[in-house]
Amino acid sequence: MIQDVVAWVLLAAVAAYACAGGTDYGAGFWDLFAGGSERGKRPRWLIDHAMEPVWETNNVWLIFVLVIMWTGFPVLFQTIFTAMWLPLALAAVGLVLRGAGFALRKPMTRLSRRRIYGAAFAVSSLLTPFFLGAVIGGLATGRVAPGTKASADAWSNGTSVLAGLLTVAATAFLGAVFLTADARRFDAPDLVRYFRLRAWCSLGIVAVLAVVGLAVTHHDARYVYDGLTSGIGLALVLVAVVSAVATAGLLYRTATGWARITAVGSVALVVFAWGVAQRPYLIPTSLTVDQAAGASTTLRWLLLVTVIAMVLVGPPLVLLYRLDTGGALQPLAENDLRRTAVNRDPGSAGSAPPS
Repeated sequence: MIQDVVAWVLLAAVAAYACAGGTDYGAGFWDLFAGGSERGKRPRWLIDHAMEPVWETNNVWLIFVLVIMWTGFPVLFQTIFTAMWLPLALAAVGLVLRGAGFALRKPMTRLSRRRIYGAAFAVSSLLTPFFLGAVIGGLATGRVAPGTKASADAWSNGTSVLAGLLTVAATAFLGAVFLTADARRFDAPDLVRYFRLRAWCSLGIVAVLAVVGLAVTHHDARYVYDGLTSGIGLALVLVAVVSAVATAGLLYRTATGWARITAVGSVALVVFAWGVAQRPYLIPTSLTVDQAAGASTTLRWLLLVTVIAMVLVGPPLVLLYRLDTGGALQPLAENDLRRTAVNRDPGSAGSAPPS
């Protein structure tokens, strides 16, 4: 049925944002814990260089999620944004502060101002995924249903807190894996060791939180727990575990390119396992896909527009990621600019004299 197809597209968009946006949040997480100005200088240098070319494009997936949700499943959109407006508002504020902090800290000449903007970027990189994860945890418990009024219990319960912490840990894992690969690309062996160790540590924390989370959801989100521990949901979780372990091994062998793929695969598989575990519900056990879906005509047009958008946006994004990971998008240094100026023809129109 058309609503089921759109629901799978929505889940795929959530997985894409969890992986692409999660990598950026993870980089900000390690920026926060890099240490003082001298100790954290080199890690922050790598974080800046790794994020600059593509970090803004990752929010495309968040736009996809929102558009598909409010157009295809308006009841779901209304329910979530009514019952959990506070954590979502805090996440939105974090997104704005994060972007502003990252964009403004580099041009600042005063150290005090750079620290302020850097702190805004780093702290927001931790709080934003936490609140988004807390919302998902609240939905999994079934505390939210159509008509539910906003309350702190909907997103501040044990499952929500654990989901928020697990989201932060997963972003830290993704960020550390990608930064390890970038450190190798920049021929910085000290930073390879630095971020590889953090990738292993964050993976260990993810494993601990996942085990604790299963124990908590057994009582607090039984429907999702049953879906994750049986059938297709369990199979996806096991494959995700294998991918995560493979990532750790690939990092040890410095096969960082493949480690990126397996790290993304492990996170994406967990997202799909969560979606499979709660089917046919969008909100267990009060709102099914059929109940939340909009008009069939709207869904058909939405699906068509989504396909067209992916055809137009998908290939450029893939090309952008490939150019970035291949090192083709590095910003020009001052020496490059001087060399360009010297090589220009002084007589050509609009040319500048060599410096």
